[in-house]
Amino acid sequence: MILKCCIIDDEPLAIELLESYVKRTPFLQLEASFNSAVQAVERVAQGDIDLIFLDIQMPELDGMEFSHMIEGRSRIIFTTAFGQYAVDSYKVNAIDYLLKPISYADFLKASQKALQWFELSEGSATANATTTPAETSAASPYIFVKSDYKLKQIPLDKILYIEGLKDYVKIYLEGEPHPILSLLSLKSLEEMLSEGQFIRVHRSFIVQGCKIKMIDRNRIVFGKEYIPISDTYKESFAEFIARHSPIAGKPQG
Repeated sequence: MILKCCIIDDEPLAIELLESYVKRTPFLQLEASFNSAVQAVERVAQGDIDLIFLDIQMPELDGMEFSHMIEGRSRIIFTTAFGQYAVDSYKVNAIDYLLKPISYADFLKASQKALQWFELSEGSATANATTTPAETSAASPYIFVKSDYKLKQIPLDKILYIEGLKDYVKIYLEGEPHPILSLLSLKSLEEMLSEGQFIRVHRSFIVQGCKIKMIDRNRIVFGKEYIPISDTYKESFAEFIARHSPIAGKPQG
């Protein structure tokens, strides 16, 4: 996979250094360099740039402001001399955050992280395109997800719960110490699961009904983990519990 990239920085020497790094990296293809974010707006808006090496402190339009304007698949690696922006960088489409002066080793590590993100994204899209909700119904005992460059088969009856992050999901399995991480949206994964078997209890959580052993004050207990039941899903969850309980009414916590 080749990533199309561009560089945005108001320092000519910084652009020159990054251009030399891109040329040394076989999976990167430089499309353009700009010495201001304003100049880059039209080119980035075309939608074919995968990766943007973006400075933060620039005149007219700074990198953080520019990052909020970016739509589509483009991802960012921030390049700056100021460490105080590190936390903010992860609130946007940032793959990584490089502090100047930037070594090639750090540049390569961040670029490889970007490559992994795009490979996972492409693999997940392919898997989703070939699997329909009908195919992943109660008749199908498993699903496939892309994780760590591999397609992994996950038995549905082993899933405890699923946590949705920004671009990823964490799938927690019975008897496994660590979750499976996959570049997939919670909504797309929900469409692959049987509605009667799994239930959404929070914007960030889906649980398997038959794995619920205890509910404590509107929280589902899985060992030491507590899954919140949000107000949005409280009514549908109460109906789910009522269907599987001889006791009428809402569950007591």
